[in-house]
Amino acid sequence: MTKRKLERFAENKTFTHFFEPSFHEILKGFKLKGRWNQDFFKSDRPIVLELGCGKGEYTVNLARNYPHKNFIGIDIKGARMWRGGKTSKEEGLPNVAFLRTRIELIEYAFAHQEVSEIWITFPDPQPKKPRKRLTSPQFLERYKKILKEENTIHLKTDNTLLYKYTLDVLKELNITPLVHSSNLYHSGINTDVITIQTYYEALWLAEGKNIKYIRFALPIDETNDH
Repeated sequence: MTKRKLERFAENKTFTHFFEPSFHEILKGFKLKGRWNQDFFKSDRPIVLELGCGKGEYTVNLARNYPHKNFIGIDIKGARMWRGGKTSKEEGLPNVAFLRTRIELIEYAFAHQEVSEIWITFPDPQPKKPRKRLTSPQFLERYKKILKEENTIHLKTDNTLLYKYTLDVLKELNITPLVHSSNLYHSGINTDVITIQTYYEALWLAEGKNIKYIRFALPIDETNDH
């Protein structure tokens, strides 16, 4: 492991808004599950997750734009997450947190109906492992365990396979996308999907790649208490 990575891992531990529970800690019962707003944010704002947040560009920029919401970036790569943790600390953003864990464990980190919105920004398309795609039926079931009845999920990707796969999954589940485009920047959509870009997204746009986008909601059973 490089010296730079070690330094970033060490600095992450000094951030009071950066959480790194061990595998056993999160399975046993993560201390903030069901208590993110009460114990950490000290507010009752809607909670928004960025899954596979990388450097946390969306987490930080959305937090800047929407101070009336709380944002949590989730990833397993601590050295990348350091950037978002550092920036949000320097800016004193009170509505930002980062959680270093595997997305497969998300239901152990959040309670039933604790989350209002999810952003999935340029995830690994997992070309040979469909079950590991963050929009697979298996992952959508995990999200249903933590999302509120009125929810929104955003997928932003440069990958045609993942875009088409997600549309097929939604069709099989009888879910009609709220918005979708295979060429976002020529779609007329003018929201945070356009105004906020990740580092790699800017590179791909410079190369002339089309960015795809899907926005949808999942049906939630209010009586299904977890």
